[in-house]
Amino acid sequence: MSVLGSAVIFLAATVIAVPIFKKLKLGAILGYLVAGLVIGPQVMNWVNDPETILHFAELGVVLLLFVIGLELQPEKLWGMRNQILFTGGGQLLISALAIGGILHYFMGFSLVISVVIGLSLALSSTAFAVQLMTEHRILKSPPGQQGFSILLMQDLAVIPILLTVEHLSSGDSSAAPSWWVSVLAIVTVLAVGRYLTNPFLRLVSKYGSQEVMTASALLIVMATAIGMEEAGLSMGMGAFVAGMLLANSSFRHQLETEIEPFKGLLLGLFFIAIGMNLDLKILMADPVFIVSASLILVAIKALIIFSIFKLAKQRKTDAWRVALMLSQGGEFAFVVMAQAANNGLVPVQISSEVTLIVGISMALTAPLVILHSLWFTSKNCPSVYDTKAEFSEPEVLIAGFGRFGQVSGRILAANNIPFTALDKDAEHIEFVKQFGNKVFYGDASRLDLLEAAGIEHAKVILVAVDDEDDALKICELVKEHFPEIKVIARARNRFTAIKLFNLGIQTNVREVFSGGLEAAFMLLQAYGVADQDAKNLIDIFEAHDKQLLENAITEGVDFDELIKISKQGRMELHHLFEEDKQNMD
Repeated sequence: MSVLGSAVIFLAATVIAVPIFKKLKLGAILGYLVAGLVIGPQVMNWVNDPETILHFAELGVVLLLFVIGLELQPEKLWGMRNQILFTGGGQLLISALAIGGILHYFMGFSLVISVVIGLSLALSSTAFAVQLMTEHRILKSPPGQQGFSILLMQDLAVIPILLTVEHLSSGDSSAAPSWWVSVLAIVTVLAVGRYLTNPFLRLVSKYGSQEVMTASALLIVMATAIGMEEAGLSMGMGAFVAGMLLANSSFRHQLETEIEPFKGLLLGLFFIAIGMNLDLKILMADPVFIVSASLILVAIKALIIFSIFKLAKQRKTDAWRVALMLSQGGEFAFVVMAQAANNGLVPVQISSEVTLIVGISMALTAPLVILHSLWFTSKNCPSVYDTKAEFSEPEVLIAGFGRFGQVSGRILAANNIPFTALDKDAEHIEFVKQFGNKVFYGDASRLDLLEAAGIEHAKVILVAVDDEDDALKICELVKEHFPEIKVIARARNRFTAIKLFNLGIQTNVREVFSGGLEAAFMLLQAYGVADQDAKNLIDIFEAHDKQLLENAITEGVDFDELIKISKQGRMELHHLFEEDKQNMD
């Protein structure tokens, strides 16, 4: 079948299966797996090259780790070092020993085969676990971060595990790149990310288009991932490091927004490819053994992770839920078992059975998590994750950080009120950052970028962009998608103020009106008018002008009518000044 035909089948399978499984509350991941199983060679055989598709779809995992890296600043990762080393390392070691011990002492496998399979099955699926933690809104909570530290340690351990398999099968690891190549690759990524990536993105934002920015984001991820793989390291780890280095970049939200659609589609394709790779013939040959082994794998890993979480003083409910989310076998088990089978270290039949057990354990994970959630809900268990507020997320968003927006930003910063600012002038961002301002590159008139900037956490947004059309679009998006957020908008003139009012935004500031009043007051003083008299004149004018604007809004006037109202208002204002003068006399 042609590439286009295969793409149509993948898209159709996704569109049909995922909504059905979400409607049945079985989760999107299980929908992808079943869709892959149906269209794959085991059932309909509409797509018959699952291994190639799985290899390509692994890019979804790479993009996922890049996006996670974008949200994890280096200092935050350093703060997680104990969790990564002790929690992640402990889980990996204990799980490998437990699984390998069962295989060696109870099933009679050789020590070498038991070690290889134990290490393979100790790994969890980063894609599955992160997707589940995201769906259940736990990833950014303390138990979610501890679960992620386990996944991170497992990803770090993949290359040593592959080198161990190579060593056990051939007696040496000469095929692997020299250690200094890997070190050089890491140093290169750190240097490029620190000194070259931001200037490159500034250049693209200035002279390129939206499509070029998207291409640049993909180029950064792919180039880093491929370079790391060539150096003998994990593609996913390369992407994670690249994302982490850009976590403090002004382009963080823009990059996340550009990558997100590709990440979602490729992750879905990855899950479908796993479903396509499940060998039903092996399952039909011995269904009791395969299903039992899958359940035992999930149970062993869940119990070990639960115990580690309890030792770390996590709540029992948190510990069980995260343990179930990480209880499946991982996609790297496919790679390890394929290498072991190719090198003659593990028989092909056993390798195929292990791969199938991993796939079924993945299929079991989402339903088990959902059943666990329903059981605790039925027991009137208090909300576990929704109450975990993200205190690090600012509750103020400033769209546009030119001279107008900077005034508010400086006042907020001086009073230790955190805020996130967006501006689409990369050079201007670099300039204002010299003064300690935290500003991100991005077009705030895009809904996906507002979401990436964390608008769901905001209480109020100041729309301070210079362009009137952009300002109106931002206000319209916020009112439609986040009606509970208070909007304060910059209005270039009374026409803009009227348009904003029609959108339901009454808290607007005409950008030159207040400054113009202040200048008029100084002018009257310099002319010789007494201070109190000058203030009265300004107050009369301000009240009258605001009344004219309210009348224009109420009557819904057009441009010509507004001019007529302004002329009438000028005469009324003259009479008001005359009356005030007579009262003073």
